[in-house]
Amino acid sequence: MTSDVDDATTRPVVLVVQDEPILAMVMSDFVEEAGCQAVVATSTASAIQILEARADIHVVFADLDVRGSVMGLTLMAMIRDRWPPIELVMTGALRPDVARIPARGIFCDKPFRGDRVVEAVRKFAA
Repeated sequence: MTSDVDDATTRPVVLVVQDEPILAMVMSDFVEEAGCQAVVATSTASAIQILEARADIHVVFADLDVRGSVMGLTLMAMIRDRWPPIELVMTGALRPDVARIPARGIFCDKPFRGDRVVEAVRKFAA
């Protein structure tokens, strides 16, 4: 039998970037439903700090509307450039220009379709 601690250390880690606490909880629930461990950043600056400090992040699931020093697709492009193996799942109130979505990135509309988000996180974390 595996303990919860062992389970948490073997599950893929997903960085959730969301500044609204309730949405961060919803997004974390989707990550957990996908079989992954969620780590939450409430700003783009804290997201970058977490990425710099941790080598176990498999996926970034980010709201493109998060407040911080780097916004939306700029943050996603920075992650793609600095941490190429990390997969990107993005969400936002407005769909970005498809040409601006970084390679291996997917955009999920708000309001969330939970099944689509869970499927994307699960696929990218595998």
